[in-house]
Amino acid sequence: MFKKAALIVGLTGLIVWTINSNISFATPKEEVETVENKVGISEGQLAPDFTLKTINGEELTLSAFRGKKVILNFWASWCPPCKAEMPHMQEFYVENKDSNIVLLSVNLTTAEKKSSDVAKFVDEYELTFPVMLDEKGDIGQTYQAYAIPTSYLIDSKGVVRKKIVGPMDKEMMNGLINSIK
Repeated sequence: MFKKAALIVGLTGLIVWTINSNISFATPKEEVETVENKVGISEGQLAPDFTLKTINGEELTLSAFRGKKVILNFWASWCPPCKAEMPHMQEFYVENKDSNIVLLSVNLTTAEKKSSDVAKFVDEYELTFPVMLDEKGDIGQTYQAYAIPTSYLIDSKGVVRKKIVGPMDKEMMNGLINSIK
């Protein structure tokens, strides 16, 4: 009787050991690599690519800036927090324009009363960074820019690292951009 019990316990142990040795457990690094291959707007996902025309008629594509850190900012000219943020954005842009950092601004043109309001705003705030026009609202929808300003911090591999809802100042932008690769 004792031999049968010992045999059953031994076989059960052998079966459990065999099953456990064949199961591989994902490490956090493997999980991050898997997420980064997926396109989306969540932290750790590859930022959805898009092409938009700037206020000057030039076409810009997000993926063309791979290899650089990107702040992608969504705004409208009538938005008080956007107005408060723009001088800081301009100052940040001037200080970083010759570096490995890009500031891309997307005006939610469908939210404007008149499209001419965008040009007036750019002139009034003396903005020199790229201002892209989301004339159909598709990109704002994709990036879920429902509250504005909304910004995304994208690393040099094109991966979303942070979403910021609300205005940023220059110090905040510097801190955020320095926190990523």
